[in-house]
Amino acid sequence: MNIFEAVLLGAVEGFTEFLPVSSTGHLTILEKLLGYELDDPDITAFTVIIQSGAVLATILFLRKDIARIVPAWFRGLFSAAARVDPDYRFGWAVILGSLPIVVAALLFKDTVETTLRSLWFVAGALILWSGAMAFADRAATQTRHEDDVTWKDSLIIGTVQCLALIPGVSRSGATMSAGLLRGLDRVTVTKLSFFLSIPALLGASLLQGVEEAGNVAEGVGWTNTLLATAVSFVVAYFSVSWLLRFIARHSYSIFIVYRVTLGLLLIVLLATGAIEAQ
Repeated sequence: MNIFEAVLLGAVEGFTEFLPVSSTGHLTILEKLLGYELDDPDITAFTVIIQSGAVLATILFLRKDIARIVPAWFRGLFSAAARVDPDYRFGWAVILGSLPIVVAALLFKDTVETTLRSLWFVAGALILWSGAMAFADRAATQTRHEDDVTWKDSLIIGTVQCLALIPGVSRSGATMSAGLLRGLDRVTVTKLSFFLSIPALLGASLLQGVEEAGNVAEGVGWTNTLLATAVSFVVAYFSVSWLLRFIARHSYSIFIVYRVTLGLLLIVLLATGAIEAQ
């Protein structure tokens, strides 16, 4: 991997991580176009590790919310009176919503890193989950807001988030769709999706960094990996800011059309042999 490729992959990760278009799906497609073997341990680890840049950007962007929610959660642990605070409940919502994907990722780790990296899965997931997103977008009532989020909402949303282990589904697309079907407004489900990304993606990045440190060093290299992570951080910060403003005024239609178009194009390329699936 050269510096240009590292910057390009980092930029794509940062831009697409929080958009409901699947960052992993985009990275998988781009990595294949650049000539990498998708199931090589160093490429798999690189794809996961550079997500930490986007997560850190999210933490920075949400720093005021985090500074409010974390103390409220701790206060609620020791004071019954403090448990009426919506921030205390929201803190528990994020914790509980993060558990399902941790369990699923550990149980299906090998499948996620090999079989599901096939571009056929990416193409199918891009198209099929677009249908779920379209249904959620049309059925959304948006009558509930951030203060109304419960542990049941987050557990359901967190369980649906597990589908994002399939490249092409999109973690953001899964969580946002589930949230809309729970009656939450678009800005609330988008922010909740951001919060749920922090433990899920940061944990996965740290795990891959420790387990695959040697493969990364011998393969793509830690210099390129850290460079891509830094680029991901910068691009993701502006992407998050833009997405919240966009979602406040628009539906997910533009993302759905884009996903279906990309999925169909990928199927054509695979069917004609212009690109290999794995």
